[in-house]
Amino acid sequence: MIKCKSLEDKFKTLFTNGKQEAFSDASKESGGGESGFGPFELFEAAYANCLAIWLRMYADKHKVPLKEISTQVSLDRTVPGEAIFEYDIELVGPLTDDQRHKLIQIAKTCPVRKMLLGKITFRNLKEEELVD
Repeated sequence: MIKCKSLEDKFKTLFTNGKQEAFSDASKESGGGESGFGPFELFEAAYANCLAIWLRMYADKHKVPLKEISTQVSLDRTVPGEAIFEYDIELVGPLTDDQRHKLIQIAKTCPVRKMLLGKITFRNLKEEELVD
């Protein structure tokens, strides 16, 4: 669970999972101070991190000689009503072509991607207090 708390700066927000903390903020164009990750950057980070972790798990389990993984994700929101995750994966290590191909295929099964492709529902835990 992630908990957020607004701070004195206009849009700066502290968020925590109870173990680590980070900040988010709005862009300067939106009146924020850019003193933390933007909300859409956090979506990009979730997917980029999931790709890297998921590939590392697969490589370790199957003894693939993967030394390093670099991922890059950007969210294209220029098409109304659509979000397009554009990503790139760099695999470093003495990998065969078959191992590289398999890792790229495995990336398509990362849990964050699977969740985003599924049905998403929002449930307000205190519905009686807030009206959408």
